[in-house]
Formats: sequence, structure tokens, C-alpha cells
Amino acid sequence: QVQLDESGGGLVQAGGSLRLSCAASGRTFRSYAMGWFRQAPGKERDFVAAFNWNGYNVYYADSVKGRFTISRDNAKNTVYLQMNSLKPEDTAVYYCAAHPGLGWGVRVEEREYDYWGQGTQVTVSS
Repeated sequence: QVQLDESGGGLVQAGGSLRLSCAASGRTFRSYAMGWFRQAPGKERDFVAAFNWNGYNVYYADSVKGRFTISRDNAKNTVYLQMNSLKPEDTAVYYCAAHPGLGWGVRVEEREYDYWGQGTQVTVSS
């Protein structure tokens, strides 16, 4: 069992940056594959970025590739999403998700994740 708590969202102008954090409880955090998803108003929740449990394999949605970076600090039980060159279309509630497992695959589907945070709002103004 793991609990996830996102933070770092806010209001930023287009072209600006934000860093989201996802703090996880539980001593087995380092064995979890982690991902970030987002949901804009009136739309379905979409994949943003993810990596497998050791971070060796990483995958990004095309819409954020080159602008967003996912990373983890196992000593702090925290996953980050660094978001640069933000655009108004990045406005959404951002969620982190966790899946226990030591596989090499990167999970990009919501249904593949077992645990979710409550989300943090990111608003990008034009």
C-alpha cells in the first residue's frame, strides 16, 4: 500500500516553469513504477510521463516531450515533474500514480496503475 500526495501546482504565465512533487508513503517506494497524468476540464485523463521502477526506461507523451522531465529521489520517496516552456494547453489537474513491480516496461495506461494522488491544479495563462 502506498499513499501519494502531489504539490507544486499553481498559476504561471505561458513560457514559465513549474516543478510538481509527488511524495509517497511506504518503505517499498523504490520498487514502484511511477507516472504522471493530467486531466483538463471536460476531457479524459491523459498520460504525461512515466518510468519503470529504477528509472532506466522513461516515456513521455508527444505533447510534452522536450519540455517536461520526470525524475525520482528514492531517499525522499518523491517523484518530480519539471515542466518548462509551459503552454495554455498544459492547464489541467496533474496526478501522480504508482504501480508496484520491478519490470522494465513503462506503463502509459491509467488502468495499469494501482495508486493515485488527489491531484494538483496547474493553470497556464496566455
